This record gives sequence, C-alpha cells and structure tokens, in this order.
Amino acid sequence: MKRTPPDPRAAAKRAALNALRKAKRAADRAGVTLSGWEDEFLGSVSARIQTYGRAFGDPEKGAPGQALSMLQSVKLKQIVAKAKGEDKPRWGKAKPRNGRPGPRDRSEG
Repeated sequence: MKRTPPDPRAAAKRAALNALRKAKRAADRAGVTLSGWEDEFLGSVSARIQTYGRAFGDPEKGAPGQALSMLQSVKLKQIVAKAKGEDKPRWGKAKPRNGRPGPRDRSEG
C-alpha cells in the first residue's frame, strides 16, 4: 500500500500549534507571569492557526508554507526566552571565530 506524501502546510500548522503550547506550558511551569499582551498573543495566534491554517494574511510577511510570520516567530522565541529566565535572547550576535578577538577587540599598539 502506497502512502501519500505528508502535507507540508498541515505539518507547519501542527508544529506552530505545538510551539505555542510549549511556550505557554514553559511559562506556567517556570512560574513566569506573562503580560496580558503576551497571553492574548498566544491565544489569538493559536486560534487563527486552527481556523485558517496560518496566523497571518499578508503573503509578504512569511513563506507560503509557514504558519507563523517572521515577526510572530521572533515574538514566540522571546516568550520562550522569558519563560526560561534568560535576560536577553542571544540570536543575531556574531561570534568570533577560532577564539580570536574581533577587529574592535584588538588593542592598538
């Protein structure tokens, strides 16, 4: 019996819903109180994903097969970082290679 290939949109929908549930659960377990806006964000985004399969309407805000836009993904990462107790998320910073200091770290001399 041959199987049909999995639907990428359904997989993205499941992944996004699971990520939203994990973020909410992580905040609850850590005892972190989310702001009213963050709590509403998690609820409204999950409701839109369940209803429409994605949480954004403008196709320029995200890839066609994704359920969350880029900014929604960033906000979700920030909520997860807050639940973990991290002060600032560390994405977007360049790391020096090979343990050498960067150009601004070298002392002139």
